[in-house]
Amino acid sequence: MRWDIFCQIVDNYGDAGICWRLARSLSSIHGQEVRIFCDDLPTLNLLASGVDPAIKARVELLPWEASYANARHPVQAPDVVIEAFGCDLPERYLAGLFIAAEKPIIINLEYLSAEPWIMEFHGKPSPQSHGIPKYFYFPGFQDEVGGLLLDPIPLAGELTAQNIPEDLKSAWSMLRPNAKRVSIFCYPGAPLKKWLDDLGALDENFDILLAHGHAELLDLALDKPISLPENIQLLSIPFVSQDEYDWVLSQCDFNIVRGEDSFIRAQLAGKPFIWHIYPQEDRAHEVKLAAFLDLYLENTSQELRLKIIAAMTWDMPSNWIDSLDAWSGHALAWRSHLLEKQHDGGLAARLLRFVG
Repeated sequence: MRWDIFCQIVDNYGDAGICWRLARSLSSIHGQEVRIFCDDLPTLNLLASGVDPAIKARVELLPWEASYANARHPVQAPDVVIEAFGCDLPERYLAGLFIAAEKPIIINLEYLSAEPWIMEFHGKPSPQSHGIPKYFYFPGFQDEVGGLLLDPIPLAGELTAQNIPEDLKSAWSMLRPNAKRVSIFCYPGAPLKKWLDDLGALDENFDILLAHGHAELLDLALDKPISLPENIQLLSIPFVSQDEYDWVLSQCDFNIVRGEDSFIRAQLAGKPFIWHIYPQEDRAHEVKLAAFLDLYLENTSQELRLKIIAAMTWDMPSNWIDSLDAWSGHALAWRSHLLEKQHDGGLAARLLRFVG
């Protein structure tokens, strides 16, 4: 089938990351024809860089305005149109669909959630005045919803691989053999300086890998004096492709991630992590985080459960890091649980069955 995915970038990387990973899964694993129309093509191209050229060549990455041509060529109407995260389709593109001989299915791809209420709304129709069928589609952890975007699934051997990507060799050469590795990719509101100061009070070395732009974004520029203990080493890594970032997560002892794509990849890395969920003014993010933790911690001891909740809500590391070994064991068990629950292929495969 032919798929058109529309992506308007709100969170800089997250929305584009999900759209690209879905497109590559549909094309390279499931043999679908996919186009992405994006309002920030440079960011999308950056995320798609570094992958096998044969995989990238299967997906057309196009500027948002390129979709307007569909109004002049209605015979090119796709089988499926995806509105990523509820973005509105361009009116000129819709006009082409109206006069197409065969109408597509429109999928409103929602944000990932662990909240129970999504089971009632997943797959429900959204009647439109133009008559083209449209449906709500909710990615999620439960069997009854749209699944998780897992592709590509890292093999067990890859989680400990030492084939360092070229872009990361400089930073990796500065890592200390006796230090724990922590990667950080978070939003500006995180209490990061205080968190690092507390980490520095521990009797252990930590190498902190800051995602691209974080040194400046979080006022931790490496060319300025920073009053951090000697056991803390800050390293900035360059902008890397999705596959290279996945590799970083697998090579760290602890990860701080944000958004949706890195959140899932941290779980697939099988390592302890903090999910810095996007903060919302009405504090709805707290409900979403609690819903995930209810699933994530369902089979843990009460002691470990309290420690992980404390970490996820930015309690200082000294209050929970003594449980890191137990958390590491839980993270591997959760990874196995996720892969077992998504044995049907996860989001991409479930989407195919839904529209088929």
